[in-house]
Amino acid sequence: MHLFPENLAVEISTYYRNLALGHEVIPKVFTLVNGEGDQYLFFIDDLPIEKEEEKNQFLTYIVQEYDAVCYARGTLVIVEKNQQFIEFAVIERDDSDAIICSAELTRDMDDKPIGLGEFEKTLVKKGTIIFGGLFETIQLSEDKIEDFHSLWVEMKSKILHRSMGL
Repeated sequence: MHLFPENLAVEISTYYRNLALGHEVIPKVFTLVNGEGDQYLFFIDDLPIEKEEEKNQFLTYIVQEYDAVCYARGTLVIVEKNQQFIEFAVIERDDSDAIICSAELTRDMDDKPIGLGEFEKTLVKKGTIIFGGLFETIQLSEDKIEDFHSLWVEMKSKILHRSMGL
């Protein structure tokens, strides 16, 4: 595991803690970091795409188009009403392992987040993660590539972009 995935895991943990406890929202998050240290982060639900398969194609396009070295995807997992977790995975291009992070979310009687446990990190094989294959090359039509490029340009105003530095 290299520096970017480890740093990204710490950063996404803090990001989710702030969103859940400070803003009472737990969005589906996607972020990537490229070789120059540029990071892009956005909410998956902001994508104007209905089908999950097409969302994954778009994310694959972005990972490949921006030459990502690692990416992370996170969400709320509801086991039961009183058992909820925020989970995310960090996947690195050149590593067969990935980092899975999970923390239990506690809500009050009004269903507002009031507590978030510590994120526990676990190393797993990249191939065991449902969305762990975004580095795998896919063939897209020229029209689809143009649509995805236009969508990315349209979303730029909603995307957090910063440099993680080298």
